[in-house]
Amino acid sequence: MKKLSNQDGIIAAAAMDQRGSLQKSLASAKGVAQKDITWDMMSEFKTAVTRILTPHASAILLDPEFGLDAAKARSSNAGLLLAYEESGYDNTKPGRLPDLLPHVSAKRIADWGADAVKILIYYSPFDDAQVNDIKHAFVERIGSECADNEIPFFLEFVGYDPKGGDEKGVEYAKIKPQVVIGSMQEFSKPQYKVDVLKVEVPINAEFVEGSSVYKGQKAQSMTEALDLFRKAASVASKPFIYLSAGVGNAQFVESLRMATEAGTDYSGVLCGRATWKDGMPIYATKGLRALEDFLSAKGVENINAVNAALQGAAPWYKKLGIAA
Repeated sequence: MKKLSNQDGIIAAAAMDQRGSLQKSLASAKGVAQKDITWDMMSEFKTAVTRILTPHASAILLDPEFGLDAAKARSSNAGLLLAYEESGYDNTKPGRLPDLLPHVSAKRIADWGADAVKILIYYSPFDDAQVNDIKHAFVERIGSECADNEIPFFLEFVGYDPKGGDEKGVEYAKIKPQVVIGSMQEFSKPQYKVDVLKVEVPINAEFVEGSSVYKGQKAQSMTEALDLFRKAASVASKPFIYLSAGVGNAQFVESLRMATEAGTDYSGVLCGRATWKDGMPIYATKGLRALEDFLSAKGVENINAVNAALQGAAPWYKKLGIAA
């Protein structure tokens, strides 16, 4: 855990474990089929992001499929998390069920030099009980595997609407707090053996009246939103960090500002696309050098903006009630 956090015990990590979504975005920008985005291109993109951004991060999250070469390019100050799950989910069955990479294990992740295992699942407390029971057992197995290998377990859960609604729309923004709070409450339970919860902010700042990124449709007032931040923090008995969930840098920084104003005891971030996503079309159309130029300027500016917004974060060990 020390290797993944800065000297103040704050996890200021970058994320570059995107696979299918990254291939799809690069293919779209390049005007080719997704299969035409090669392993070499994926590795090259991830390596550039890792090399240029990790001097400004406490850790980097990568994947074993395309990211092992990139892991070697990280700055000496940055710890390493590796993803264990398959990209996406099983869309042949209801419930967005997860699966693991078939040639990966917690032991292998540790042997590759990682400091933590990361798992992403799609989760909603409002989905069918049988679907959620499958996911609960899935997380229990991974928690036991990580505990046996003495490697920290970071669990990321991304909410959704089981009824098929738009997760980026105002109607979902109204129920998102209950999705996030219910998920944090569930996976704080001891049987899962999770070390750090990687969570969404409990609101969508674009639908919070009075936020700097408000778009005119109200899901919550600012007062209501700050109360929801506090409520979500109060149900977590494990350290938790915020994920950027694909939003832009301005929206994520505003969300962190709100978390600070609310006084939540979050322990940092694992931030991916909010930092580097505008580099995808640049790489696809102009190549590696143009991507490096973007990352060295705007990418570093973005990650430093996130780092500056972490002033309200609390050390991960404080949540556990232990000394530094």
